[in-house]
Amino acid sequence: MTYTLNCSILLTELPLLQRAAAAKAAGFDSVEFWWPFADAVPGDKQVDEFINSLKDAGVQLDGLNFFAGDMPAGDRGLVSWKGRCSEFKDNVAVVAAIGEATGCASFNALYGNRQQDYTAAEQDELALKNLLAAAEGIAGIGGTVLIEPVSGTEAYPLKTAADALDVVNKVKAAGSENIALLADFYHLAVNGDDVAAVIENHAKDFGHIQIADAPGRGAPGTGNLPLFQWIERSRELGYTGKVALEYKQEAATAFQWLATADTHA
Repeated sequence: MTYTLNCSILLTELPLLQRAAAAKAAGFDSVEFWWPFADAVPGDKQVDEFINSLKDAGVQLDGLNFFAGDMPAGDRGLVSWKGRCSEFKDNVAVVAAIGEATGCASFNALYGNRQQDYTAAEQDELALKNLLAAAEGIAGIGGTVLIEPVSGTEAYPLKTAADALDVVNKVKAAGSENIALLADFYHLAVNGDDVAAVIENHAKDFGHIQIADAPGRGAPGTGNLPLFQWIERSRELGYTGKVALEYKQEAATAFQWLATADTHA
């Protein structure tokens, strides 16, 4: 199957350490998670338990977020958050260790919200330094930093593919090539981006694709986005990675659409 299951937004009825096994039982060999711990640097026992839950389930970890702060409270990343630079850099080492232990090579670095006490330029300057550190920190395991436009948070500055690609290109110009756009079709569509045009212009360079339907952020078919057309066109234009299911739906019905739609990916 060319889909990977995001176990931080799906299967949330279960404790986190049981979700990999549930994903396997649902037919998935590949999973991804947002940062699965409350802190940037969790204890060794917590990390080992997480890694063992993947190995015991027999699934591959294909995506992981860097620590993004308190997501339920509205935080959306530390990359540009002045005052938390050392915390982010400490997290890079943990991310790299998990990647090395699991074979994961795709790591989403949420950019961070704008702060009232600093200018956008000041935050962007910090972000560049942090992203270069992140790219360097995971380069040894063949890792790629992913930059994602996000909807639903006004203070988050990267809302379109162009916003994210501007960051990607600045990091590349500064010397790190292992960074790419995370094309979340739901976020792009909700923010009013021209998803079809983004695909035509950049599909071959996508670092990762995530999907949910809109409106509602539910499973494919619950909204009106042409998700399968977008996936198919992305593949025609050179995208070879997995497609992550990052939508909200109860486990009992979350995967019913796969019975008829899995051939499209």
